[in-house]
Amino acid sequence: MKLSIIIPAINEADNILQTLDSLQNLRKTGHEVILVDGGSKDATCFIARSKVDRLISCEPGRARQMNAGARLATGAILIFLHSDTILPANIEDIFMQIEKQSYWGRFDVRLSGESTMFRLIEWMINIRSRFTGIATGDQAIFMTTELFQVAGGFPNIPLMEDIALSKRLKKISFPVCLPRYVVTSSRRWEENGILKTILLMWMLRLKYAFGISPDVLAKQYE
Repeated sequence: MKLSIIIPAINEADNILQTLDSLQNLRKTGHEVILVDGGSKDATCFIARSKVDRLISCEPGRARQMNAGARLATGAILIFLHSDTILPANIEDIFMQIEKQSYWGRFDVRLSGESTMFRLIEWMINIRSRFTGIATGDQAIFMTTELFQVAGGFPNIPLMEDIALSKRLKKISFPVCLPRYVVTSSRRWEENGILKTILLMWMLRLKYAFGISPDVLAKQYE
């Protein structure tokens, strides 16, 4: 069961190497890594070139980049991975244990920071996802190629594309919520302040739920 790991990136030279290094054993066993660059001005593409199977460029936008990568993917399973996120080491064994049918899902997330506050944030993210059936990009959303095509891919919006696709997919089946951790960088929380970032995320999700345009929300997120 071949895996296609699709990574959207832009100006991630400081973070991309650790993520790509963690995927090299998967490449050796026949899985593929596709990096879709959104117009980086730093050394992202130079660093990635020898560590991926496909390196392409397209206009910036996470949804647009992930869709572009999915169109080139040859695996039965698509995994959409942020450029600062590390998958579990035994991911092949994990997927072998999942029923071979049309499905989608996500991992639990662990933030890289040491603060005890991050442990609470992780718990809230993971438990909320289990109850709602909504996955976020930090949780490394995965699905069969067939199901991705049926759902129409990620909607081309500048923010909340993960939530929008989750809502589409949930109408087909509830997600597989794997209790295995992907580790994602806590840099945004640390740079902008933990409480401030929590409030911003809640505000954006609430506004999206009430129908505020993702274009408006993206400007508030920047």
